[in-house]
Amino acid sequence: MATASATLSSLSSLSLHTTTTTHRLSLSKPTKAFFSKPTKLPLFHTFPSHPTTTFIAKTSDIDTTFENFDPNDENDAVFNPPEAPEGFVAPPSFDDGPMETEEEIAAAYEELYGAAYSGESYLGNDIYVMDSKVRKTTGFGSKTKKEKVKDGLDERVVQVRRVTKVVKGGKQLHFRAIVVVGDKQGQVGVGVGKAKEVVTAVQKSAVNARRNIVSVPMTKYLTFPHRSEGDYGAAKVMLRPASPGTGVIAGGAVRIVLEMAGVENALGKQIGSKNALNNARATVVAVQKMRQFSDVARERGIPMEELWK
Repeated sequence: MATASATLSSLSSLSLHTTTTTHRLSLSKPTKAFFSKPTKLPLFHTFPSHPTTTFIAKTSDIDTTFENFDPNDENDAVFNPPEAPEGFVAPPSFDDGPMETEEEIAAAYEELYGAAYSGESYLGNDIYVMDSKVRKTTGFGSKTKKEKVKDGLDERVVQVRRVTKVVKGGKQLHFRAIVVVGDKQGQVGVGVGKAKEVVTAVQKSAVNARRNIVSVPMTKYLTFPHRSEGDYGAAKVMLRPASPGTGVIAGGAVRIVLEMAGVENALGKQIGSKNALNNARATVVAVQKMRQFSDVARERGIPMEELWK
C-alpha cells in the first residue's frame, strides 16, 4: 500500500484527468514533450485505482466531402466546353490532308535534324543528304547518268574482270575494274574498285585512282630524264627515255599509264608477270624513282654543268 500511495502522489503532478467518456483523436503535433527522453508507452495503460481509459477515433469525425459537389447532380458531371468564336474554321483531320512527298519529308527532316548521311561516297567525300534523293539519282536501277567531274583528269579503263567470292550460301559474282586517270601534263594515278555492276565498279576505281595521283618527271622533249625500273609483286617494268619522234613503245597497262601521264617519247618493257594491275602499279613505282637533274644539282649544291664531270 505504501508503494501504491507513492506512485499516485508522483502522478498527481502531471494533472492527468481520466474519464470514462470517449475522446476525439487529435492529430496535431504536441508543442512540448512530457518527457526529456523518448519512452515507449503501452497503448492501453491501466491504473490499479482508476478505470480503464481508451482513445478511439470515429470515421464520422473525418470530413471526406468536396465543396459544392454533388455526385447525384447531372449538371456537375457533364463537361461543357466553351463556344467557338465567330468565323472559326476547324482544322482538317490528319488523315484527310494530302500525302506528303519525299522531298517535303526530306526537307522537314533536314530542318529538324540536319543533313543525314546516305552511305554514299563521291571523290572521297561523304554525301550528307537524304537517302531518297541519292536513291533517285545514283541508286540501283536508276536510268539517270552521273555527270562527270570537271577536274581536268581523263579516265581510261585498263581492265574489267569478273571475280567470284565463295561464301556459305554459294558464290557471289562481282566486277573488278582497273582505271587510270591523268591530265597528260605529268599527273597520273592508278585505281581499282569492285562492285556488283560494271558502271559502279568503274566509278569506284576512278575515285580510288584520284586518291593515288603521283607526279611524273619529264624533260622538254616529253620523255624521262633517265632510266628507271620498278617492281610490284611478281611484275617488273623497265622504262627508258627516247629521242623526239619515237613515240611510246610499250604495251598493256604500261602504255596506258605513260599516255595518261603525257609522255610522248619513251620505251617500256614488261618483265615477269602479265597481271595488268601489278604492271600498272610497277610503272608508277618506276616513275616515282625518277628525279630531275635540277633537283639533284640543287641538293648537292653544284651547278648542273658539273653533274657529268
